[in-house]
Amino acid sequence: MDKMTGTVDNAAFFKLSYGLFVLTAKDGDKDNGCIINTLTQITSTPQRISFAVNKSNFTHDMIRKTGSFTISILGIETPFSVFQCFGFQSGRDLNKFADIHETKRSANGIRYEGRYANSFISGNVISTGDYGTHTLFIADVTEAAVLTAVPSLTYQYYFDHIKPKPAAGAAKKKGYVCKICGYVYEGDELPPDFVCPLCKHGSSDFEKL
Repeated sequence: MDKMTGTVDNAAFFKLSYGLFVLTAKDGDKDNGCIINTLTQITSTPQRISFAVNKSNFTHDMIRKTGSFTISILGIETPFSVFQCFGFQSGRDLNKFADIHETKRSANGIRYEGRYANSFISGNVISTGDYGTHTLFIADVTEAAVLTAVPSLTYQYYFDHIKPKPAAGAAKKKGYVCKICGYVYEGDELPPDFVCPLCKHGSSDFEKL
């Protein structure tokens, strides 16, 4: 893939928060995406970011292969259906964009969530680091744009206003729940190397019920 670049709007970096993002990549004619929860600007000159991706996710493999990506920075208006689409499936044999009707493409030709993103950032990977279940990608930013003035989505807002609440009166389960997709691991102790079978996030993204 050609390393195409577009315009970089520095204001897009102010949209970053400790929240949830849709990371997308393209391999041939296929676009794919997943939810990630780490995105950090590490230098301003050059404009450079870092993010971590679970190795079990197909999007991870696509980025390792092509070196290019686009990240949608989600706003507080994002519905739970977006997380169901991008976080509940591995995506290897699925079109995760089948039910997303308002996508756009950045200058590098990769789709991004156009309806619920308040901004997007594209880049090219310059180095990687191995961190067990995840790969840390370091990338130079090639394009960035602010799309709306809607505030960025934080974890707290996601838990308080977007993630469905348990049914009233439901029997309390013992175990651990994935903070990303809601998968419940039933057991007294969660293995430290456990990977969620739905969203492919590791044990650090689980909390005790």
